[in-house]
Amino acid sequence: MSFAIIRNTKYKRENLKGIYRHNERKNKNYSNDNIDKEKSYLNYSLKSPKYRYDKEFDIMKEKYDLKGQIKTVSNIACEYIITSDKQFFDKIGEEETKRYFETAYNFVTEYKNLGEQYIMSAKVHMDEETPHMHLIFLPVVHTTDKKGNAIDKLACSEFWKEKDSYRRLQDAFYQYMTSHNFKLERGVPKEETGREHIDIKEYKEITNFDKTKEKLQNIKLELPDVPDIDDIRMARWSKKRDEKILEDIIKPKDDLINELYQNNLLMHQQLLRQAKMVEEAEKYQKERNKIMADNIDLHKQVDNIKAEYQQKEDNLEWKYEYRINKLEKENGYLHKVIDKFRETIHKFIEWICKNFDMGAEDNLIRDFQKENNILLDAEKQIQKEDKEKEWDLER
Repeated sequence: MSFAIIRNTKYKRENLKGIYRHNERKNKNYSNDNIDKEKSYLNYSLKSPKYRYDKEFDIMKEKYDLKGQIKTVSNIACEYIITSDKQFFDKIGEEETKRYFETAYNFVTEYKNLGEQYIMSAKVHMDEETPHMHLIFLPVVHTTDKKGNAIDKLACSEFWKEKDSYRRLQDAFYQYMTSHNFKLERGVPKEETGREHIDIKEYKEITNFDKTKEKLQNIKLELPDVPDIDDIRMARWSKKRDEKILEDIIKPKDDLINELYQNNLLMHQQLLRQAKMVEEAEKYQKERNKIMADNIDLHKQVDNIKAEYQQKEDNLEWKYEYRINKLEKENGYLHKVIDKFRETIHKFIEWICKNFDMGAEDNLIRDFQKENNILLDAEKQIQKEDKEKEWDLER
């Protein structure tokens, strides 16, 4: 009976270029002896990429607005290798072989609700000894963001988060393919075989029965020799000797090792505490440096404000002195005008008194000032007005 085989491999961005050249047959020469170039025209695609896998990835990520943090070491794509054994495909024929890979392709679109849009490439190779399909896809999970909005997230670790993810994958693939009338068996789990994942080269050799049969024929089984009675006696003596070595040598050294381990553990704990203290000190140092930098900035701001204030103060002082000088000049000029005016008035009054026989000049000036409540002496008039203002304020 043949097996339903599906194998997964995770790829980082740096791997995609080489995988693209192999899967899409872009190399001129291949180290793989199984490739028959004369049959490469029989290869076909269930989904073809327009560009190299790395560029195709960038386009798909932007097109479908995929979330998730992508680092240099992140696995951003996965590849299923889907096949069975050579005799299975020889038996079912060309049409059923095509249906086998088309059915497998549909399985991938439905498994974990991936969707066909996240399949980058699906290439069936018919130019090697056993037909198989290389299917490249993006490991996208359908989830929600912190606000509860539905998003598609590129997260390989979440896509394969279950410890038995590959067992579940193989179980689901086997059930899906047999439900579509392919007579196959489930592959033996690694828990029973004791084997980890086998690589692509081993897969291709295993799925070729002719090569497997040849390898099995070349295996020679050899039984161990049966020990004689002298060997048994020697073994008993060796046992006593081993017990003596255990008691006199190994046990004391074991105690010493245990003591050293305890001392080392204590030292390790002390180093951890010191490392934590250093980490805290570095944290405080960073905060102190930040405060010092902020303090320097504040000093600069204060200096700038002082300089600006001093400049304004100098400008105001200059303007004030300029205004005082100007007012003093204007005041001196007005005093001259007033003195001249007062001299003119006195001459005018003197002329009136002389020509119109109006009595003494002083009496005429006094009567005029009294009737009009005004003093002809400007300074005395100003002093008088100031006193009147003070009286008004006191009232």
